Parts: sequence; structure tokens; C-alpha cells
Amino acid sequence: MARIRDSRVLGTRTLVEAVARMETKPRVMVAASAIGFYGDRGEETLTEDSASGTGFLAEVCREWEAASEPAGKAGVRVVHIRTGIVLSEHSGALGQMLLPFRLGLGGRLGSGRQWMSWIHVDDIVGAVRHGLSHETVRGAVNLVGPHPVTNAEFTAALGRALSRPAILPVPAFGLRLAFGQMADEALLASAKALPERLLAGGYEFRFPELRGALGHILAKS
Repeated sequence: MARIRDSRVLGTRTLVEAVARMETKPRVMVAASAIGFYGDRGEETLTEDSASGTGFLAEVCREWEAASEPAGKAGVRVVHIRTGIVLSEHSGALGQMLLPFRLGLGGRLGSGRQWMSWIHVDDIVGAVRHGLSHETVRGAVNLVGPHPVTNAEFTAALGRALSRPAILPVPAFGLRLAFGQMADEALLASAKALPERLLAGGYEFRFPELRGALGHILAKS
């Protein structure tokens, strides 16, 4: 747990303190964060104005964002990108799911009712460019697609996209045995986050719908 916190907080703090000391400072800094900031929120709809939640990941994200404060105080425009579940054929959650789903061994996690706020990797790049180039963008920005889905909906969609059944659920107790506290924090937690500030700023998602995002990724994998 300490390694997770230190890898994010200490690295950001070191970089930001160096930026604050520069005579010629960058105009903007995009600082990483995650929708773990909100914690496990059930059915609640979350925007950038929603309060932080409870739990380890929420605490890490709060400290992670706070580590960027010296840059803001030094006059740098800081954008905190709160990233959701990134869909990519190479890595991340989807990359780990592809093999078992292709073997017909996929299914929902736990109850499947937990919300998954996902985003295609191409929209990650587009949204970061949007934050860099638009002077009005500052503070927290949810990097998620406009249409979150439940875990049950996500796994069913992935099964359809692969033409495989997705009917083998992984029980919550099994996930807790395998992953401990992180099962509840990362796999079973629910975060129905929306990209309110991206949409208000005029960003147009390349892949706003899950079906299109999965189809594009699987066509390349």
C-alpha cells in the first residue's frame, strides 16, 4: 500500500517542487489522478464537483492531487485528470480480460451491479490535448466516457463482441481471497462518473459508446 501511495505522491511532489522553482515556468501542467478519488459510491452520479469518498484509493488520490498545489500557487494552470478504466488492446483491465473471455471463461465480478466508468485510449489522448490547449480547463477533469455501464453490462458487451459466452461469474469472496482489500477498492467498487467538464468545454468523444469502443479495439487485437 505504501508503495502505491509513494509512487504517485512523492514523484508528483518532487516534479512540482522543481517546476515551482523554475524562473520560466510552463503555462500548464497535466497532473495524473483517478476516479478512485470518489471511492465506492453505488448508484450516485459523480461529477468533478462531487466530494471525495472514503477508502485507501480515495485517500491516495486526494494526496496525489494535493501534491500539485505548489505548481498552482506558482501561477501554473494545473489540470487534474481523474482517469477511469482505460480500454486498450495492449494493457490495462481490458488487456487482462481478453484471454479468459476468448476462452469462454468470462463473466461478471461479484454482483455485477457496480458501475464502470470507462474510456477508450484514443479519447485519453484527445482529452489530454484538450486540457493542454484550452486555457479555461483547470482543476479536476473526469477522463471517462459519457456513458458508464455496470460490470454486468460491460462483461455481456465484451462477450458479444468476442462471440463468446460471458456466463461464469466470479464471486466476491473469491476476489477478496485473491486480492484482499484491493478487491473491494478496485474490482467491486462502484463509480458512476461523468465527464461533465469535458463535455461543457466542447470535447467530442471519438468513442462515446461501449460497443463502438470495443469493436475498434478488438479489430486491432
